[in-house]
Amino acid sequence: MRITRARHAGYCYGVQRALKIAREAAESSEKPIYTLGPIIHNPQVVKSLMRHGVNAVKSVDDVKEGTIIIRSHGVDPEIIRKATEKGLKVIDATCPFVAKAQQRAADLVNDGYNVIIVGERNHPEVVGLVAYAGHKAIVIENAKELKNLVLKNPVGVVVQTTQSIENLNRVVESLLYKVKDLKVFNTICNATSHRQEDARRLSRHVDLMIVVGGKNSANTTRLAQICRETNERTYHIETAEEIDGAWLKGVEHVGITAGASTPDWILEEVIERLKQESEKQEV
Repeated sequence: MRITRARHAGYCYGVQRALKIAREAAESSEKPIYTLGPIIHNPQVVKSLMRHGVNAVKSVDDVKEGTIIIRSHGVDPEIIRKATEKGLKVIDATCPFVAKAQQRAADLVNDGYNVIIVGERNHPEVVGLVAYAGHKAIVIENAKELKNLVLKNPVGVVVQTTQSIENLNRVVESLLYKVKDLKVFNTICNATSHRQEDARRLSRHVDLMIVVGGKNSANTTRLAQICRETNERTYHIETAEEIDGAWLKGVEHVGITAGASTPDWILEEVIERLKQESEKQEV
């Protein structure tokens, strides 16, 4: 059985940067150390950081002293202000691409635009974008949600950094029929686009597709959806233990990709498990 790993798979720059910041903080910052929510959407990595004394909390209210790290998804600036007022040391690990999207949202509001954010309304990155838009933005998950909306000109659009370009295009196409004054910022991260394109391409040429990453990871879930569109035999797993040998019956070629929060060591474990299961099939 042949195993092909997508060229663009696993950690992106923003995730690598956030983890580097967290590990450096564990060594040198004021204790105790917390992240506001899981620093990335990968349970295995979060557990690893806990062993180094970096624990996730749900709210600034849960922290009395020490250091709090703003995760890669970013937050409402009001939360940073609140943490600073409490005397906490604040370390901002917001992904630079997310920070750019935040600035775009703020700029649109300041320029008098009615802001639409394309993304998952309950995702922490989108919650932060809404805050930067003065809590006045409309969140749209897909073009269908525009059907009954009455919009006033001018309209400005920003997009969650891990969305697919196809979804953004469908929303923008629908908006063109509803508004005359439209400004669109494509704030999708380049790494996200490359990862999705590679996954789609690979899924067309394999018998089975494995997508590795946290079940709570939006970009990994989206990768699985993209792969499933061209290959029904697509499985989203977090760890190698989830692989079922029955999946590989009659399979000659397996493709593997991974979300932006998936470390290489998990990918390697998945590949090794696939090899072991393949050998069992041959016996």
